[in-house]
Amino acid sequence: MVRQAYHKKIIYTSEEPEESEGLVKKLKSKLKECQKEKEEYLTQAQRARADLINFQRRQEQAQEELKKHSQGNFIRELLPVLDSLGHGAKENEGIGQIKEQLENIFKKYSLKEIKARDEKFNPEFHEAVEQVKSKKKSGTIIEEVQKGYMLGDKILRPSKVKVSE
Repeated sequence: MVRQAYHKKIIYTSEEPEESEGLVKKLKSKLKECQKEKEEYLTQAQRARADLINFQRRQEQAQEELKKHSQGNFIRELLPVLDSLGHGAKENEGIGQIKEQLENIFKKYSLKEIKARDEKFNPEFHEAVEQVKSKKKSGTIIEEVQKGYMLGDKILRPSKVKVSE
């Protein structure tokens, strides 16, 4: 086996104060430069992290909105079925039970009926289909032609109503 000797050259800093001061100044300057660079990188990393957190939050909100929108569309398509079951429930008790089951499912998803009869007409919640002469105060809903529904705080379908003149 052959051993090779490695010789490292050791360099000593000069003992002279002038050369030492120059080296210290260079090192201090380089240290300041490195610290400034470190702070810039730290700031960039903190911004990137905040951007990532904000992006994740926006994605979660978008997914939640998409979920609510999809549920709303599905429930909106089932509302005519609920209306038909309501008409059939007057004549058949079994249909009334089915209607009640469907209403209970909708309640789990925060579906609420919009109050209409004897309420003051509000174009946000009601759609007037006819104005009728009545003894009641003008603008009062006399009859509900079709029930309106809200999903949470969003209107799925306004109530179609007859309003007093």
